[in-house]
Amino acid sequence: MKITGTSCICPVLVCLCFVQRCSGTAHHSSIKVTKNQTKHIEGETEVHHRPKRGWVWNQFFVLEEHMGPDPQYVGKLHSNSDKGDGSVKYILTGEGAGTIFIIDDTTGDIHSTKSLDREQKTHYVLHAQAIDRRTNKPLEPESEFIIKVQDINDNAPKFTDGPYIVTVPEMSDMGTSVLQVTATDADDPTYGNSARVVYSILQGQPYFSVDPKTGVIRTALHNMDREAREHYSVVIQAKDMAGQVGGLSGSTTVNITLTDVNDNPPRFPQKHYQLYVPESAQVGSAVGKIKANDADTGSNADMTYSIINGDGIGIFSISTDKETREGILSLKKPLNYEKKKAYTLNIEGANTHLDFRFSHLGPFKDATMLKIVVGDVDEPPLFSMPFYVMEVFENAKIGTIVGTVLAQDPDSANSLVRYFIDYNAEENRFFNIDANTGTIKTTKVLDREETPWYNITVAASEHDNPGLLSHVTVGIRVLDVNDNPPELAREYDIVVCENSKPGQVIHTISATDRDDLANGPRFTFFLDERLSINPNFTLKDNEAAAPSPSGFVHAREMGVCGPAMRKPSSPRRA
Repeated sequence: MKITGTSCICPVLVCLCFVQRCSGTAHHSSIKVTKNQTKHIEGETEVHHRPKRGWVWNQFFVLEEHMGPDPQYVGKLHSNSDKGDGSVKYILTGEGAGTIFIIDDTTGDIHSTKSLDREQKTHYVLHAQAIDRRTNKPLEPESEFIIKVQDINDNAPKFTDGPYIVTVPEMSDMGTSVLQVTATDADDPTYGNSARVVYSILQGQPYFSVDPKTGVIRTALHNMDREAREHYSVVIQAKDMAGQVGGLSGSTTVNITLTDVNDNPPRFPQKHYQLYVPESAQVGSAVGKIKANDADTGSNADMTYSIINGDGIGIFSISTDKETREGILSLKKPLNYEKKKAYTLNIEGANTHLDFRFSHLGPFKDATMLKIVVGDVDEPPLFSMPFYVMEVFENAKIGTIVGTVLAQDPDSANSLVRYFIDYNAEENRFFNIDANTGTIKTTKVLDREETPWYNITVAASEHDNPGLLSHVTVGIRVLDVNDNPPELAREYDIVVCENSKPGQVIHTISATDRDDLANGPRFTFFLDERLSINPNFTLKDNEAAAPSPSGFVHAREMGVCGPAMRKPSSPRRA
């Protein structure tokens, strides 16, 4: 470089760039610097200023994914010190220098030797320097510049979260939002339409639609019915280049399930049912089941059953099995075929969880008629009373009639009945029963003072079916007769003081009787006149005065003469 006169010519590097436009056409642009002018890229306004150094830089651009056989031309470095005689040497350092980017150190031409991927690295920062080839001294200061990787549409949109599983209630309004899907495009969103994504639906019409800009999926039909179709597989496509021909695309699947709402009332499959129930069915037992169908699921199909009317409303009850959703019919009172052979029930099944949005589809209940036929069963004989109480006097002769039980066949056949007493093996048998008449008699003499009450069990069976038995309890009360004399309560040994005054009470005696109260007390006490009398003592009854002899006491019953026992003092019943 020469310095002539007072003028100072600053050495300037000229940069030739290879720029990729949106159209994909390559242009060579040059920057030429002379004295204090900077020539800008064609089409730009010329600006006059005094340069601060000899290098003027613009960005370089290199097209990504270049697959040509030759290295891709990037641009050219040029210093105004270069006279074309090869004395200037150009040096390139920085990211990728010597490996990705190479420079012709004589001409300053830069080439890319490898295919670059903008999605991995968007730009490279390098440094350029021009030196004197002979002296290796820098002709200009080192300068930094950038090579930007120019995007091409080489990435298809991707759905990172698919496939999707979503639900939407059946019968939803048209346009109900189901899900928003989002696809991403790795291309440069600031350059062209490579990353501008548009959504469309490939599968799932006419049931669903998708917003082309937002990716929001919506229902496209009114009143989609789960009971008609429950599952849908919707395929959504995302296409870049704003959906234009040649754009890249990706797709995802959205599996949509319609969830249930209570839009179906329960329905009985038949309007009339018939049920057979034997008259022997036990009270409280389940005798039958009935079920109304509901096309809904879960709690929307829950229902409860009730008997709304019928002549059997007091005989039967109905409950709801929550697991099977069946009505369980149970017996409240005994059945009797001979009295009533059939019943009629009107049964209602009603949903328990109503959705008032769909009340116009109701009512959400249904009714049916159930006829119950009572089955005739060979029943055991039926006693005329639930239990019997009979009486017999003690000491009655063997064979004395105690009483009679009566049982009849409740069936229309009215079979003959036979009776027997159900004794345990260890029991003494004091009674027997006439097998045909049911008359109970004594087989032994009874003593009330030993056993005042007997409980026996009488069984009755049909003559034609001895296996059918019924039982009844018979209580037999043994009545008292006056068969026991009174007895002194204990042996008396009386001590008398010698200075006792006349009329003084020296002792009180008492008596007992094993007979019943009607044949026992009250007693009268007296001295036995057949024995010698001691004039020093008298016996006075609590109820009536008596003579004053002393000695043994003879007891007599008032109005009735009975056995007497001789003791130091003897009472008799008054």
